[in-house]
Amino acid sequence: MTIELARYNPLRRVLSYDDFDRGVNGWCELCGNHDGDLDTVRPSFGDLRPPQLSTVPFFDIGSHGAMTGTYALKLATRPRAGHTACLIKRLTLADEALVQFETYFAAKPEARQGNGVYADRGWDGNEDPSEYDLGAFTLSNDIGRFDGSRYHCALRYQNTTVDGELVQGWYYKTSLQPTTKMQLVGQVPNGDFHTLSDDDWQPVPGGQGPLCFNEVPTKVNWHYLRWQVDTKAGRNVELQVNDRVMDLRDIDVPVYPHPYTGLRGLFNLLLDVRTHRDVRNFLFLDSCVISADW
Repeated sequence: MTIELARYNPLRRVLSYDDFDRGVNGWCELCGNHDGDLDTVRPSFGDLRPPQLSTVPFFDIGSHGAMTGTYALKLATRPRAGHTACLIKRLTLADEALVQFETYFAAKPEARQGNGVYADRGWDGNEDPSEYDLGAFTLSNDIGRFDGSRYHCALRYQNTTVDGELVQGWYYKTSLQPTTKMQLVGQVPNGDFHTLSDDDWQPVPGGQGPLCFNEVPTKVNWHYLRWQVDTKAGRNVELQVNDRVMDLRDIDVPVYPHPYTGLRGLFNLLLDVRTHRDVRNFLFLDSCVISADW
């Protein structure tokens, strides 16, 4: 364990080290609320697809394997514009303090085979038009404080707009995540499940810039990510992606106006990937560490 953790920078107390060569480690599909009848699950939560253990295979080279070992945890959307796949790990807090999530990840679209599939944009052997097939992926949490207040922090890497144009930057959400309770009183969202509208995202200061795409959709490169949240103050603290470190302390986090007494101490972590074209999008996690400072 000490050697395996050497590539991470955890806080004082390690809550979990998830090596996906040992299984899914409690990460599962996010399912919406229901009353025992699955037909009552809201449509935006009805088909978020379960995570899979994967050797990261592609048609031209076979299997990459994980960054270390054989298996990565894989999220895959359906090949349908606007579809999202999401996984969640459900925890609770022993104290309100700093909590940190770290991982090595790779995000890629599915390779489209055949001559002329990218004829609309051309190909020069270096920058590949398949980069426009990657939509977005999001880090988020669901926190229930000891006083009953509840909020979600959410940070999204937006590779393209919903219209398929490159933007390549980190964004934070500005509206509440719609809940079943909100929908039952008539607040029906018209965005993805994170926000009331697809327009409810603002750029993270200093968060603009591309990831390493490496020429073709079948070349996978692993990125380091570290996200820190202050659960006592109810805010993001910092996001690091490779060499880029973003200070998030001044970003507002929406809080629900009413208490959620049944969620005292809730701490859920979520990751999702979203496609903006009729092409499957993938998010791979080599391993991850959740740590806290209590």
